Amino acid sequence: MQNTQTHEVTQLLLAWNAGEGTALERLIPLVYEELRRMARRYMRQERVGHTLQATALINEAYVRLIDAQAVQWQNRAQFFGIAAQLMRRILVDFARERGYQKRGGGAQQVSLEEAMVLGAGQDENFVALDEALSALAKLDERKCRIVEMRFFARLTEEEIAGALGLSEKTVRRDWRFAKTWLRRYLTEEAASE
Repeated sequence: MQNTQTHEVTQLLLAWNAGEGTALERLIPLVYEELRRMARRYMRQERVGHTLQATALINEAYVRLIDAQAVQWQNRAQFFGIAAQLMRRILVDFARERGYQKRGGGAQQVSLEEAMVLGAGQDENFVALDEALSALAKLDERKCRIVEMRFFARLTEEEIAGALGLSEKTVRRDWRFAKTWLRRYLTEEAASE
């Protein structure tokens, strides 16, 4: 996205916060293609024959974003970070609805590296990664948000730093910590099965 368009998205988000009715109408065309790319990335990583389509994922995320009245939008990176988090939750909810249980239930444990290379190739892998991220959020919410924004939304360190009000160095340090912590968590969970 061009710098001008990035600035325009941020300005429209701020206008939406301020209650400007037309801001949302002007915002959607600017963010739709990026939301579509995010949804397609997610869906490419899903199992073959997944019944949820990228368009349905975008629509559900869009509805939840519009209903997020309490969010005080700050910038483009924050918007896409929250969109990525919502898409993750939608897919996890969908996977759980399909009968995958919290522990076991046919779930296959994967390492963080496998999850990052393959993504959530299967519903149960997505659930295992989500459980690990939920455990990380209990320990350190900021580090979990950085993983979501980096891994799921594919935001740069600079964009994440801007969205969270951190330095890029802090984002890099938290990202390294989170990867190590998640790797250890997933390994321990697989060993306890």
